[in-house]
Amino acid sequence: MIMLLATQLTSWAGEPLRLTLWPGDQAPLGEGQFEKAEAPITVHLPDPAKATGAALVICPGGGYGMKVLDGEGHGIARWLNAHGIAGVVLDYRLPQGNYHRPLLDAQRALRVVRSRAAEWRLSPRQIGIIGFSAGGHLASTAGTHFDNGNAQSADPIERLSCRPDFMVLVYPVITMGELTHAGSRANLLGAAPAAKLIELFSNEQQVTDQTPPAFLTHARTDVVVPVAHSRRFLAALQAHHVPAELLEFPEGNHGYNGYQGKEWDAWQKRSLEWLGERGLLKPVQ
Repeated sequence: MIMLLATQLTSWAGEPLRLTLWPGDQAPLGEGQFEKAEAPITVHLPDPAKATGAALVICPGGGYGMKVLDGEGHGIARWLNAHGIAGVVLDYRLPQGNYHRPLLDAQRALRVVRSRAAEWRLSPRQIGIIGFSAGGHLASTAGTHFDNGNAQSADPIERLSCRPDFMVLVYPVITMGELTHAGSRANLLGAAPAAKLIELFSNEQQVTDQTPPAFLTHARTDVVVPVAHSRRFLAALQAHHVPAELLEFPEGNHGYNGYQGKEWDAWQKRSLEWLGERGLLKPVQ
């Protein structure tokens, strides 16, 4: 059996647990190719007395050229922990010319969390994903490009589904088309991507009736990533009868004033209410 490497031990609600996603640091590049890379996750577990059984894999933003690992990563994990939700910060590989890298890491992170559900007192049916800006694109990609696992794999983790049970998308990049965030697209797909690749990663075009429920939030005055990204994804979800909600703000900027203020507080409050209404915060029995 292939074991996941733990580089730091932890206790409940103590120091976070850091794990490398890929055995032997041999991370896939797609098409049967591999590279030596850690692609770590940092697992923040809540106080068992508060635990709801839910977990969120956290995808920080950064335009696929960097990662905002504090404000849109570990800070989010601490907020989730305060509400009894496990937060798993994904330090995904940046594309650097290969669009497979971040998605393979996100899919693996979801499988890993599901594989450790019993150990971490989670429900394997309450494993979601949250993403910000380009991290929101990665999260919505994980929610529209997933599989049920490979039953023939020698790695037991790879036998598990990588479908998130729900998504929370915060001022997300969604489309790779004409309204895209140019930097994110260039970093993910290259300077002149083919039309088929643009369509494949325009996630509003990849929604099906199997896409997981989604909560989105966006400011109408966001000049970095237009609110049309979230509106298009919402429309696609609704067309396929997937439960979804978009919390729009009449004002506010990308990043919601540096992760603080009324818009920041409001989306956090409403997203927790939405998760509760969906029955996604039920404690594991």
